[in-house]
Amino acid sequence: MTRPTHLIDMLLGVWDSIDRLCAPLSESQWKTMTECPGWTVQDTLSHLVSSELGLHGEPPTSHRASDLSNVKNPIGEFNEHEIDFRRSRSGAEVFAEWKQIAAKRRHTLTTADDDYFAREMMTPTGPGTFADFLHIRVMDAWVHEQDIRRVLHLRGNEDGPAAEHSIGRFARSLPMVVGKRGKAPDGSVVTINVTGPMQRNFHIATNGGKAAHIEAGSATGEAAGGTTGAGTASSTNPTCAISLDSNTYIALACGRQFYASGDARITMSGDVALGERIMTGFNVMI
Repeated sequence: MTRPTHLIDMLLGVWDSIDRLCAPLSESQWKTMTECPGWTVQDTLSHLVSSELGLHGEPPTSHRASDLSNVKNPIGEFNEHEIDFRRSRSGAEVFAEWKQIAAKRRHTLTTADDDYFAREMMTPTGPGTFADFLHIRVMDAWVHEQDIRRVLHLRGNEDGPAAEHSIGRFARSLPMVVGKRGKAPDGSVVTINVTGPMQRNFHIATNGGKAAHIEAGSATGEAAGGTTGAGTASSTNPTCAISLDSNTYIALACGRQFYASGDARITMSGDVALGERIMTGFNVMI
């Protein structure tokens, strides 16, 4: 297996940005609630600490949280025990622990041989290698950095490789959101225009009851291998077009915020009812 240098560089870049963000925080900022239910800024960093400790081979805490009301799955319960274990500490203490484990993990990631990244493991999306898991680690770290920045109104690191990587990961779920949740009819094309700071355009066509990404300039018939006509929906003449900025995209896709009709950050044209269904089902984070 080739060493996943690009993923390592992205992850370490996010860590550097987190360090710059968190170093000057006051205790009141550390205790600010985020949009993740029950989690403060400190709790968010505690989650990153415990994740990297586990990947470094450290045993989990034996502490058990008394309040699991926000937990939805076994991964969430594990996270909550680790976070609650650190809640009695100051933000500065958790940040110091983060710096220690991040330094160890940085050393491992930059010196380990190819076998380290090729080893098989279970990831949140199923069986894979540690290199596969790095795709998720980059996204997770960047999303949580943005969770902190959003509530503290400290914008930064909103574009670049990690941001593009993360939005690309979430875009893989757009066919499900458009087809299954939005119930896009056969022959339709939905265009999602992400306007910035991270600019991307996605086009999803539905044929035979299945939705899939298509290239810019393609039409619904082309996605299914057929021919197209003058009135066929396409990426240039979509059934529905939705525009939103990348910060809104991430907040909605991650379930940090939820769509409400009339949201001024989102514009729709064409089949607005279809657009409303799509945005209502936009959350894809478990």
